[in-house]
This record gives sequence, structure tokens and C-alpha cells, in this order.
Amino acid sequence: MLLGDVLELRQGPVREALAASEAPLLELGAALAPDARVVIVPGNHDHLLLGPWLQRRARRAAPAPLGLQSAVNWRAGEPLARLAGWFAPAHLEVAYPGIWLRDDVYALHGHYGDRHTTVPMLERLAAGVMARIMGEAPAGPDTAEDYEAILSPIYAWIDAVAQSGGPRIGRGSHGASAHAWGVLSGSGRGRGWRRRTAAIAFPGLIAGLDRAGLGPLKADLSTPGLRRAGLRAADETLLSLGVVARHVIFGHTHRAGPLPGDDRGEWRTLSGAHLINSGCWVHEPGFLGPEPDRSPYRAGFCVRLDEHGPPVLTNLLDGLGVR
Repeated sequence: MLLGDVLELRQGPVREALAASEAPLLELGAALAPDARVVIVPGNHDHLLLGPWLQRRARRAAPAPLGLQSAVNWRAGEPLARLAGWFAPAHLEVAYPGIWLRDDVYALHGHYGDRHTTVPMLERLAAGVMARIMGEAPAGPDTAEDYEAILSPIYAWIDAVAQSGGPRIGRGSHGASAHAWGVLSGSGRGRGWRRRTAAIAFPGLIAGLDRAGLGPLKADLSTPGLRRAGLRAADETLLSLGVVARHVIFGHTHRAGPLPGDDRGEWRTLSGAHLINSGCWVHEPGFLGPEPDRSPYRAGFCVRLDEHGPPVLTNLLDGLGVR
């Protein structure tokens, strides 16, 4: 199962992303058994894959609710058809917004958490603005359609810019995020007076955004603060959607866990579910810290799920010298 952001569709036209992805996905498909089942759960960076399907749904007089798991179909010529061909003879399935892997295990990418996180990133601020424009209920979203109404227009704008060949919003975004985090958290490189000025001004900016109704936001960009914000956003998303599961696998925040040394209590939702984050495969030195080989942001994490027992987090690259 590929848990979202399989393609980077924000760095340029779809044709470029497909060209860059063809060789590795063909190699992955060739490594699978002919009767293998490949499941993709799209996220925010590859939300555009859902476009044709969402448009077909919208043309129906009364489309069925998205619920917690809907089967996504595609037609010849659409990007998902290309992916299905690369994985063949393995069988490709696409589910959204999540998928039940067992009766007690639910998985989703986790981008709906951008509506709830207290980290003042671009999509969180844009979601706050969209919520005000759309007249979101005081209690917040409680269905997948509610989340899509807030987030899809943001994704559509970013995707349109990328497809037009205009300024590449996504290009270098991981590096830009890492640099901004380093400056504002005081851990990055650069001129000392700039870091000090940013650190002084940042809390006031966050307070102003809260007063404008875009919060709740926090100025805490420490590593523990980012971790807790991501976990609480995931918890609130699951509560809003009504997910009742013993284990929930998600990604999106790029912070794998729980790892040895983590407080397991932080990884429990209010309803008692065990959260497990599958990490990411983006190598971003700015987030790795002084011990890259032990960083929870290092590439290569995945989750193994058997017929019984809890999901198991592991790193496929550890010990291979691949960095």
C-alpha cells in the first residue's frame, strides 16, 4: 500500500511527474508477484489523481457519500491508468479518503489534519481562510465532504499553477520549509540578527492570525511541538470522521513513530486508538538534525501489517548505508 503523495504533482505539469516516476514504479511492479494487489491512497501532493473521478461523481444527481473508504475508478488516458499499466500484471486499486486494512486497522494519508494542526504552515492558514469563506460550522468538519470543501480549492489552485508552467510552488518546498523552520526555531544557519528578529516577531504574528480567526495556532516550532501538533491533528481528524479503530496508520507529517524513546501516550487518541506514522521517503537534510541515522525524519520507514497483531514500524534502509 502506497499511503499518499506517490507522485509529486506540485512541482510542474503532470507529464513531468509521470516521466520522473515511470522507471521506479515499473521496477516496483516488476518486483511484485503477478497476483499482487497494490493500493494507493492519494494525499495532498497527488490529490490531482482524483480529479477526473471527483468530477464524474459531481455530475451524478446524488453521489454516494465518500464515507471512510470509497473505491476510485479511472478511464483510459487518465494518470491512474498509466500507473495501473506500470504495476501490471499486479492489480492496482485506489481508495479515498482512507482504507480499512483489517476490521481493527484503518489507514489514511492524513492531509485532512491540515485543517486542525496548530502549526502555521501555508496550507493550514489557507484552510483557515477557506473555512471562513465557506461558512464552516462552528463545530468544524465532520465528513470527508466537509474537508474536501475546505481543502480541495487550495489544492486546485496549487495544481493549476503547476500545470500552467507558472511559478513552481512545490519546487524546493521541502528545503524552503526546512530553512524557515530552522530560522524560526533558532536551530538553523544564517545571520544571527535575522534569526533573533524572526524569533521576536513570530509570536506576535501568530497572535494576530489567531485574532483574525485563522487559528488556533501556536508559535511552538520545536521538534516536540511539531510532533505533538501532528498527532493531535490526526486525533481530531479521526474524531471528526468517526473512525473507530484499534490502530490507525497515517503519514503526511513525515515524522515516523512511535519510535523507541517516544512517549507512547502521545500516540494514543482520545478514543484509545494507537497511532502509527509511516514516515516518508523524502531525504531532507534540514530536518535530520545532528544524528541523521537516528532521526525520525530519515527516509525508508514503512509499516508491516500481518493478519494478526499490531502494525510494526520498520526502516528498510537502516544498515544499508543508503542516505
